[in-house]
Amino acid sequence: MKIASRALLLLLFFVAGTWFSVAQNDQLRAYTLKDGLPQSQVNAITQDELGYLWIGTKGGGIARFDGISFKVWNEKNGLGSNFINTLTFYKNTLLIGTNQGLSVRTKNTFTNYESPRIYDIETVNDNIFLATRKGIYKYAVSGEIERVDCNTVLNSTQINDILFDGTHYWIASRRGLWKTDRLASDGTFKKMFESDFKSIARYKDRIIAASFIDGIYSFKNNEVGFQEVSEIREINSINLVNSDQLWINTRNAGIKRINLTDNLPEKSISKRDGLSIYNINNVYTDRQNNVWIGSSGGGLFKSEKNNFRHFTKDNGLTANRIYALHYQNKTLWVSAAESGLTKIDSTGIHQEKETSKYLDKKVKTLTSDKDGRIWAGTEGKGIYIYQKKVRDTIIYENLSEDEVTYKTEQIETIYSANITTAIGLPSDWISNIKIYGSYVWIATYSNGIARFQYDHKKKRIFNLKTFDTENGIKDIGIRDMARDETGRIWYSTNKGHLGYIKNDEVTHLTPKQVTGSEVTIGTIHIHNYDMYLGTLGKGIWFSTLSKDLKFEQLQGKKDLYSDNIYQLIFDDNGALWAGSERGVDQITLNKKNEIQNVIHYGRNDGFLGIETCQNAATKDTEGNLWFGTIDGLTKYVPSTSEQQSSKPQIYFENVEVAYQSLDSINLQDWTNSDKRLQLTADENDLAFQFRSVDLDNPEAIVYRYKFDNNKWSPWNQESKITFGDLDYGNHTFLAQSRNKDWLESDPISFKFHVIQPLYKKTWFKNLLWTILGLIVAFIIYNYIKRVKAKNRAIRERLQLENHLLSLEQKALRLQMNPHFIFNVLNGIKGMSRNDIAKMDKTINTFAVLLRETLTNSRKDNITLDQEIKTLKNYVEVERLMASKDFSYAIDVTSNLDPEEVLIPPMLIQPFVENAIRHGIMPLQRPGELKITFKTDDRFLYATITDNGIGIQESQKNKPNTDHQSMALQVTKERIESLAGVNTLKITDISEKDATLAGTRISFKIPLETEF
Repeated sequence: MKIASRALLLLLFFVAGTWFSVAQNDQLRAYTLKDGLPQSQVNAITQDELGYLWIGTKGGGIARFDGISFKVWNEKNGLGSNFINTLTFYKNTLLIGTNQGLSVRTKNTFTNYESPRIYDIETVNDNIFLATRKGIYKYAVSGEIERVDCNTVLNSTQINDILFDGTHYWIASRRGLWKTDRLASDGTFKKMFESDFKSIARYKDRIIAASFIDGIYSFKNNEVGFQEVSEIREINSINLVNSDQLWINTRNAGIKRINLTDNLPEKSISKRDGLSIYNINNVYTDRQNNVWIGSSGGGLFKSEKNNFRHFTKDNGLTANRIYALHYQNKTLWVSAAESGLTKIDSTGIHQEKETSKYLDKKVKTLTSDKDGRIWAGTEGKGIYIYQKKVRDTIIYENLSEDEVTYKTEQIETIYSANITTAIGLPSDWISNIKIYGSYVWIATYSNGIARFQYDHKKKRIFNLKTFDTENGIKDIGIRDMARDETGRIWYSTNKGHLGYIKNDEVTHLTPKQVTGSEVTIGTIHIHNYDMYLGTLGKGIWFSTLSKDLKFEQLQGKKDLYSDNIYQLIFDDNGALWAGSERGVDQITLNKKNEIQNVIHYGRNDGFLGIETCQNAATKDTEGNLWFGTIDGLTKYVPSTSEQQSSKPQIYFENVEVAYQSLDSINLQDWTNSDKRLQLTADENDLAFQFRSVDLDNPEAIVYRYKFDNNKWSPWNQESKITFGDLDYGNHTFLAQSRNKDWLESDPISFKFHVIQPLYKKTWFKNLLWTILGLIVAFIIYNYIKRVKAKNRAIRERLQLENHLLSLEQKALRLQMNPHFIFNVLNGIKGMSRNDIAKMDKTINTFAVLLRETLTNSRKDNITLDQEIKTLKNYVEVERLMASKDFSYAIDVTSNLDPEEVLIPPMLIQPFVENAIRHGIMPLQRPGELKITFKTDDRFLYATITDNGIGIQESQKNKPNTDHQSMALQVTKERIESLAGVNTLKITDISEKDATLAGTRISFKIPLETEF
């Protein structure tokens, strides 16, 4: 019946759709001429110990690939021929089989040897055998190529491949598959199979040989006969991948694959998987388990097993630039460029042609309502609503008693509507649409936010409410919206503002309250009561949705690969995915929202595009993530296992000494060794170039370095470090690399020694300093001799001057002493003769005073204690001679003992005498005299105070011939000679009512002590 046929057809569609969605994720990344490949026919691929991939082409020479760019060498650089057939490395030397013979590349130099065209190179126990167009040749490292005499058949035929299994050599030639115990004229050669054999591989204890016309056969070393593996024809080569997977590279059918464990075929690789041509020359597995495919005309392909599947114009999309995604009812809706809507379901990719008539503008946001209608927000055409319903109708074709036949037809019902400013929409430029219940929320580019309900029958909006600057939204350029668990509608803006609407009230946060600056917040994502904000320039920010919002930048053990965040979405395992202009980051967070790990996916990791698009990330019901990029649509399937990353390997690529490459040594032998390179004094300018080659993620490799005992430098992408004018001595340079998973390489070191120049050597410097010292000593000796002579003359002159000064001071003291004695004798003379006892006491006291005065006059200095005793005796004499008594006091304030302090003799007496005779005696009230001494670290201070008539009045009463004035003048000169001019101060003392209260005499002299 026809209904059964239709059911079968639907089943086939379902099966096809299921394969379409879950097929093995083998992705091919093509490298062609536009990527820098010198020629599109790739005949040979190999990898060096540094990790570089080397590609031999048919006509373009060889190229070295680091995951980003190709560096090419050809005949212009010294290569023997641009037509390359095979490549292999032997002890860091690249052996190149060309149409003209063998080329050997050592460092950057090529050495060429002529021979017949070489198809394969096999190295066995330091022997290098060449499979050529005319037999087998042997290359000696000494630089000679000689023919290997096998037998008459092999000597004259084309040899395509040679393999040594440990005991025997297997030879694939145009005239059969051969086996021998040794490649020599005396070897035993046995033909195993007659056919044109192209390639040989070894699997466990078996040899797999591929014939161009007869298929693939398996041989056991010690068994007779063979086993047919496959009947595939027109084979260019075979390779073993993942230890048990045989890849068969054909001339016209792409790559066939057989699992040798059970001899069952696996999925082939063809144009459907990304091959641009079916003629495949060879494949190569690198150290990161990537399989590289060399084609004949399609360039180089990289086969990656990963979690991504891609959709582009090549497999059904209308355009590659994806603006918006929305998943609804097992269907993914896609907005691609300005070409309407596309849906992807279990039956494949379907372009909704009806939508392209209206949606010729960018659709930047997609959503759906509860009835399944798709809402599309556009740039310039408002909102477009679309729904297509398909139902089956049964049509009866014939009615009879014996048989009823009928058929079914599908009837499509299409609903569409437009909401624009013409019917009340505040703006036709829509950045985001959210539908919650019966309410539609829209964000506009420059008119804030609107909320409304829509009548689909009448096609009109009602209950419209707008939120703009009048409602408290300070920046109305809205970028995204989201609703939290409490029903708040959150929004973000171009200038970094954030806010929410609840109960028609706006709560607005300024950039200072969120990120601290006016950086665009492009996306909002709410997950488990946490809000995540993707910014354009400051990474990801988050806050718990509590009463007190506190936004912090997402940070942790690793950094994001970009701070420009366009997409945010969580997968079912709780990982946060962030789309940027560099791909996507899978971010693992702990409970504190701290980054624990970041795994980056870019083009080399299987992610289709580089730049992702806002509003173009979603998750389907099976937990698959979908990302829209400028290069197409990418689906991520979390269930697929991922490759395990290993720590990178770092090597020294070059060392420059005095700006010249150091070609005289093998850098690998000097790396991490105890060898130390000896450099001359003028070779102290060095540059180190190092590299970690990562063919999967070359742009993620960063480096750091350390010099001697300094700290490690910060991680950066600089792989060449220059040091200038280094000090002599031992030095050590270290470098280290880190890959995208933050796995660090083992550090590498290079040791060198800058030889000390002659003029810096210790013995030379000692000799130089000795000579210089002798010269200086001779100059100093002559200088000292002259200075001593000069000082001797000066000392003699100073001694004479000092002696004269001493005589002068003694003369001054002699001038005072007679005057003092004269005054005392006059006083005694005037005493009453009736008071004999007083006169005797006066004479006795005067005698003591006179003896002390005469004794002290012979000395330059006396102690302060002696001076005080002399002053007391003098004052007592004056009291005995005075007509009326007066009181006196002598005080000393000092940390030093008066017996330790020195003072010139007779320095105080003239001032005391003057105070008594001219100050106190004329008084009508009791007289008072006070003498004080005080010291500090530098000076001795003396003060004589009386309560007499004052200095002014005293000067008036003195006769013009008063000798006391002469004594004061002499004493003043003595003080000034000791302490300087204006050291002596004589002032009248006044009471508060301006009446005179006496005279104060003060001065200071340098402090001298006996110790």
